[in-house]
Amino acid sequence: MRKDIHEANRLSWNAATRAHNSHKGDQARFLREGGSTLFPEEVELLGELAGKTLAHLQCNSGQDSLSLAKLGASVTGIDISDEAVAFATQLSADSGIPAKFVRSDIFDWFAEAAARGEQYDRVFCSYGTIMWLSDINAWGRGIASVLKPGGTFVLVEFHPFGLMFNEKLERDWPYFSAEPILDAGVGDYVAYAKDGLVPRGYEEGVTDFTNPHPSGEFAWGVGDVVTALLDAGLRLEVLREYEYSNGCPRFDGSVQREGGRFYLADGMPNMPQMFAVRARRA
Repeated sequence: MRKDIHEANRLSWNAATRAHNSHKGDQARFLREGGSTLFPEEVELLGELAGKTLAHLQCNSGQDSLSLAKLGASVTGIDISDEAVAFATQLSADSGIPAKFVRSDIFDWFAEAAARGEQYDRVFCSYGTIMWLSDINAWGRGIASVLKPGGTFVLVEFHPFGLMFNEKLERDWPYFSAEPILDAGVGDYVAYAKDGLVPRGYEEGVTDFTNPHPSGEFAWGVGDVVTALLDAGLRLEVLREYEYSNGCPRFDGSVQREGGRFYLADGMPNMPQMFAVRARRA
């Protein structure tokens, strides 16, 4: 496990989170007035949430966490970024939607939650989470340790095949890598996506963001993810692939269609841009 990389990523995410939220306007008002940042894929896979406990791993600034709480779940969000958790906590207070947020490296939280005997009906993470994990097998074991018997884990994630290509559709990432991939830092993908991620009204906010803190990422294939869950004793129920990307255009020239889904430009052969997993603890 590369805790040194995790710490570098904490600093990088602290800087990027401030830029991201500068574009999103009055998020508390959006949530109070009935808004949600969820997409149909995750809602369908999670199932009925009323009265359920839910751990949202790598929850970022809490927008999805609070959208899940509005569906009736008792939500605990966990993220490594101090800035993200502080923002999420304030957003919960300002929106009037109750949820608990914890600042922690996810692997530390797994160990601490298991020691306290915490278990959840649902465990969930989505969109840009797997690449920050230095130990995919410990991740699988951690998920199993905090799921109640019969509880389900849901992941909706960018497909690692699509992540092999940069925004110009040039190959610049490996599918497999035994070593961390060092990067200049978490970028301002909200500025790139614009109204794709902020359909209620994108704001200019921070411009020309450059992250002062480098980051390190990890390349895990779909097989790595599924095997980690199976080896932890979970039973695979759903494995899906999608030819579109929700909310965020991954590539220049992407075409936005109904529901905030971004497809490759017309006439281009498709490829998987997202995948989803649901697994259950016996």
